[in-house]
Amino acid sequence: MRDLPAELQARFEAAAHQLPGLDHAVYEQAQRDPRSPIFGLGADDAAIAFFGRDPGRDEVHAGVPFIGTGGRQVRRVLHQRQHGDELTDRAAAIAAGEPYFWANTVPYKPLGNKAWSMAIKRQFQPLVATVLHDCWSGSQVITLGREAFFWFGIGQTPDVRARLEAHWADPQRFETSPAISHAGPDGVVRTLTLHPLPHPSPLNATWFKRFPGLLAARLETLEGLS
Repeated sequence: MRDLPAELQARFEAAAHQLPGLDHAVYEQAQRDPRSPIFGLGADDAAIAFFGRDPGRDEVHAGVPFIGTGGRQVRRVLHQRQHGDELTDRAAAIAAGEPYFWANTVPYKPLGNKAWSMAIKRQFQPLVATVLHDCWSGSQVITLGREAFFWFGIGQTPDVRARLEAHWADPQRFETSPAISHAGPDGVVRTLTLHPLPHPSPLNATWFKRFPGLLAARLETLEGLS
């Protein structure tokens, strides 16, 4: 995984100084700087980005996103497709994610694993958008859960927000993919195609068992495999 550019890393650290709701106890247990964001940038030309909500305890301890119970659901599917066998350890889980780009709405662990408030998401949106626009050149984004999907409407035009609302209301939302015009903090607009999926947490009882099949179907389409 690549590191963030130094200037961008410093901007995140400044924004996270005295961040209310940050789970300092977990960062202290992990002996990690609570101001340092958790990203998994991957190659700048990765064909697909995974976009989730925020890191949890396992992600803080590992310093790697999407490595806890929910994230391993994602990485298990990736490993299975790459190697044809079951995921057995963390090293293999991390390796399975290397061909992809990884980001979250807010790259810090919140207290109680509750979603960050809209105010905090708005605070970090320009920085996270800069990561997407400047550190990744792709256009295909698999979003994990409602919070991740609707992040792409923050700071965007009413038309974009309306399209996201309409898509999420569609019963086929996990099988279809809206293309949106996403403006970065510098005003440059890129076309991103969003491929929403449910959040992979085991607490999401409605979708947890169906998630691997839904993700595999998305990847079949995006990676052109039969």
